[in-house]
Amino acid sequence: MLCLGAAGPASAIPRLDLSGYPAPAAGLQRWVIQPSGLLPQSSDPLISAHPIDWRVQLIIGKEVEVDCNNTWLSGPVLSMTRLPQAAGKALFTLSGPLVVMSTRKGCAPDTPRKRSFLTLGQQPFLVPYNASWPIVVDLPQGAELRWRVWKAETKQLEGVQVSAGQTR
Repeated sequence: MLCLGAAGPASAIPRLDLSGYPAPAAGLQRWVIQPSGLLPQSSDPLISAHPIDWRVQLIIGKEVEVDCNNTWLSGPVLSMTRLPQAAGKALFTLSGPLVVMSTRKGCAPDTPRKRSFLTLGQQPFLVPYNASWPIVVDLPQGAELRWRVWKAETKQLEGVQVSAGQTR
């Protein structure tokens, strides 16, 4: 599946070049994000307009049917491999299965079930934004990749310097 960056109607999408990437391992499916170099500018002056300040959040998950129980995904950590034959590009891989975990409380018979996208991990997985390179992710069958762009604020705040003897 190919996920393309959101851009205006007159924008150009860089050519997808996957040369230098090995084929996905058995049981894994390839997902590709090709960020656009022409994202809409923010009207907020506090948000950076410079792609060097942006990050792409990789959101790995699975859409499942859930009931009244608390439900979450469990699985391995996403790994990154630098590809020297691909000019410094990286391949992100999740090599193990995703397991749907749930509490086991009894639900009322009339409680409706619904579809929900469960995400893996509690911390966001951020990679640098670069419209020149695709983001290539190999995931187990049944897993899904979603993404969003994070943009930094332009305002820089100062930290507080503390001497070694000042602890609380």
